[in-house]
Amino acid sequence: MSETYDVTEPQQRETAIDAARSALNRGAPVVLPTDTVYGIGVDAFSPQAVAVLLAAKGRDRTMPPPVLIARTEVMDALATEIPEAARQLADTFWPGGLTLILHAQPSLAWDLGETRGTVALRMPADEVALELLGAVGPMAVSSANRTGLPAATSVAAAEEMLAEAVAVYLDDGERSQQQASTIVDCTREAPTVVRHGTIPLHELQAVVPEVAAAE
Repeated sequence: MSETYDVTEPQQRETAIDAARSALNRGAPVVLPTDTVYGIGVDAFSPQAVAVLLAAKGRDRTMPPPVLIARTEVMDALATEIPEAARQLADTFWPGGLTLILHAQPSLAWDLGETRGTVALRMPADEVALELLGAVGPMAVSSANRTGLPAATSVAAAEEMLAEAVAVYLDDGERSQQQASTIVDCTREAPTVVRHGTIPLHELQAVVPEVAAAE
């Protein structure tokens, strides 16, 4: 039985975060607000939970979810061989709508799918998301929708698509004006935008001139 919490009410938020943390600890997915669209998330270090997330979305292992983090410093725990360009982009645009693809730390005991040794990291500019991430640690998070359907911009839309596959829904209002994050692959010779999103190319290039657009 899914539970929905209105986290626009400060007095409900602590209860909601506790409920979400409990669900994540037992491997169940939660839906959370972000600064882009609503996301469905699980404990990034639980392969079983990641498999549940992919199944809920109707995805296979060839489409691994990105990982959301609460602090920039966590990047060093999860990624290796981080280029200076990636650090400059993170320092400028995190928290915010920028996802960085980096080489994953090989020692980490996780299984996000067929990542080819990489991990996609983002620090969202959303108070509720950051509070949850601070309480539970890194989360594998994908847009809250069934694959092939529009990303959920409200909890009602997420519930319609994901229903009882999600244990806890955190409702923080409508996200209808938001875009998906911009994804930059920092494992290439030059940082390359592989998905255009909320941060335009010219703003990235103002910080790191060598950022290129994918052909």
